[in-house]
Amino acid sequence: MRHILTASALACALALSAGCGADGLDDAAAPTETSSTATLTPTSSDSPSTEEKAEPEGARIEVTLKNGTVTPAGDRVEVTAGEPITFVIDADAPGELHVHSAEGTEVAFEAGLSEHEVTVAQPGVVEVELHEPELVVVQLEVRQP
Repeated sequence: MRHILTASALACALALSAGCGADGLDDAAAPTETSSTATLTPTSSDSPSTEEKAEPEGARIEVTLKNGTVTPAGDRVEVTAGEPITFVIDADAPGELHVHSAEGTEVAFEAGLSEHEVTVAQPGVVEVELHEPELVVVQLEVRQP
């Protein structure tokens, strides 16, 4: 019984699609089962749009460490608790960022350009600093989502 219903549904679908797409063509040019199946392939509405992919979630903080000085130097940056914070580091020497949050995250980096992601869960003001040299990079003002 199930096979008869499936075959009937397929025959109706093919007949309807042939009726909708008829441009004076005879039945030999009617869509085949393959072309009906092709209409079921995912469309762009099934996947995120380019705009959605282009907008990164969370904050992005660019840090430059050159000749023993750091930029930014103690700036306050607003971030949202639980969202990723990406540090883009351009350094002339390897080092380590210390994120003084409840999590106590340390981020080691090499000389050159690198990206590192951290998350701070609790609201408050969190200092991010270098210990070699002893410099405050930013103060994260972590807010509730």
